[in-house]
Amino acid sequence: MAIAQEKMTKVCMFLERYTLPPTPLNFQVVYTYISQTNINLNNAIDHAIAANNLIDHILVEQLYSEFINTGHTTQVSMIKNVDGVINSLSHNAQTTEKQIICFVDQVNDCVHMLDENNIEQSRQALTMLNQQTVELLNQHKQFKKELSKTKQLHEKTKKQLNQLRKQHIIDSQTGLYKRHYLTQQTQVWTNQKKSICAIAIQIDNLDHFTENYGDIIGEVILNKVAKQVQKYVFQSGLPGRTAKDQFTVLLADIDPETANVIAEKVRNGVEKLRFVSSKTGIKLPSIGLSLGIAQHLQEDDFNQLAKKASHAAFKARSLGQSSYTAGQ
Repeated sequence: MAIAQEKMTKVCMFLERYTLPPTPLNFQVVYTYISQTNINLNNAIDHAIAANNLIDHILVEQLYSEFINTGHTTQVSMIKNVDGVINSLSHNAQTTEKQIICFVDQVNDCVHMLDENNIEQSRQALTMLNQQTVELLNQHKQFKKELSKTKQLHEKTKKQLNQLRKQHIIDSQTGLYKRHYLTQQTQVWTNQKKSICAIAIQIDNLDHFTENYGDIIGEVILNKVAKQVQKYVFQSGLPGRTAKDQFTVLLADIDPETANVIAEKVRNGVEKLRFVSSKTGIKLPSIGLSLGIAQHLQEDDFNQLAKKASHAAFKARSLGQSSYTAGQ
């Protein structure tokens, strides 16, 4: 009991230190970290702390997906196995059907090739053989029917899995990708030797909206900005939510100058948004954005790339610029 109480105290202190709400997911990740039962999780959190990275619920959710929640991987593996079984059954059914048709043709040929010796006995034998063949065909027909039902069940299962996968990689609040998906995609593009740029989009005054107009208005602002980000990068990049008030866009095979053009389009789109209080009719302040652009180096992972872009966004804000490119 004393050990459990000590762990609980440390968990609460960790949550309080990083202003993390005591949700079940946050609690599970921190408790696992305090318990030191997952080496990879502990290394990731220790690295984030040492690098002075922002530890918020977005990062915690990424850690949960990468190191604790293995259920999704198991489900994907299971569906792949089912795919293999279904394909094998279909192939075997087609092969069997061809063999049966060939067998029936051979029987028919046999009937015409019989001589006149002991005709009655031969006919009886062939009749029985024909009956067995008909029964075999009926069994095969039933098998195909059951196979069809299995295929329908398989399609339903795949749709359910796709829904689960969407929940796994999409942030429910904004509709953008979660941080861990951007991490995976960065690695994929790195392995493909693609050049990568990242745009950090920081909402400077989101806390102002929340504190002065309420949480609902804060969520509306967040969603509106997210939709503008989606609108301008839908075909060229992967937009994700990487912090409470920050988005990061990954762009493949695009140089920093082009990334800056895209960033400006996002900023201009957001600047056009206007909000008026439905209760008082008062016009709400405009949304302030700071944009940072960073280019991926081969030794960078997503966290390093996102951090460089985030620092560039803060640099833009401190200089009073709309955007800033890291390395300038």
